[in-house]
Amino acid sequence: MIAEINSEKEFEEAKVNAEAGLFYFSHDDCNVCKVLKPKVHDLLIEDFPKVKMFYVNIHKTPEISGQNSIFAVPTILVSFDRRELFRRSRNIGIEELRSLIGKPYELFFSE
Repeated sequence: MIAEINSEKEFEEAKVNAEAGLFYFSHDDCNVCKVLKPKVHDLLIEDFPKVKMFYVNIHKTPEISGQNSIFAVPTILVSFDRRELFRRSRNIGIEELRSLIGKPYELFFSE
């Protein structure tokens, strides 16, 4: 499930409460974003089920994108343990994303 962020308060709570989170910044007019979003969601479900996905519409919440220096869409911000590990904008490949999330996921959630 993708949780939609609608306020700065929700964004801050998501960053604090999610052990691992992927924040997907885009807007309704971005066709690339519309195609990529379900692929990212499927990747998380299949390979990284403990990473929660959050959607931030930059047109509805411009203050969040401004405070986080989001200037292009799509932008993906990934955090583990309340710390941003990486972000990618515009040209994002699923295999690249899988590789970037894989190592910290394994380290963070290994038993």
